[in-house]
Amino acid sequence: MANEEKDEAHEPVVGTTALLLQLPDLAAHLKPWVDQWPHEGFTTHVTILVPFVSDAELGEGELAELRAIFEGFAAFDVTFARSARFATVLYLAPEPEQPFRAMTSAVYERWPQCPPYAGVYPDATPHVSVVYHPTAGQFEAVERELAARLPLTARAAAVDLLVYDGSRWNLRERFPLRAS
Repeated sequence: MANEEKDEAHEPVVGTTALLLQLPDLAAHLKPWVDQWPHEGFTTHVTILVPFVSDAELGEGELAELRAIFEGFAAFDVTFARSARFATVLYLAPEPEQPFRAMTSAVYERWPQCPPYAGVYPDATPHVSVVYHPTAGQFEAVERELAARLPLTARAAAVDLLVYDGSRWNLRERFPLRAS
């Protein structure tokens, strides 16, 4: 089933948190498009879980649990060789996608009150969003331009816990994946 990016599943309020695996090396390759959408405080990423537990509910115990969860995953190289679409989002599909799904599942299993994308979508497809709400013909035009840049590769090495302060997302904690 189609899936859309987090801004459509949940409008953030102060204290909303997100777990993102940021891939800043991809941003330069996607600059013409990602600069067109608001992303105050974060960069090109694959969402692990959003919305997550409110910032006020995250103490040292919860942070230690997150640290342990993500240390259980080895860092890995990820390739983006194809684009795909949700109803209103053009995105890059990661290969492999299973580690992203496994991280989401591990966090959701521990915090079942926090379903991915607030439970709006039955399948939280791992992806890197490129274009939101494209104009007529924009999907096809961007897909053609992207095809010439693909494949792109990046290293998935850490998951970031970000907190929304009402105007931007701020890094609260970085959870490194296990060295591989």
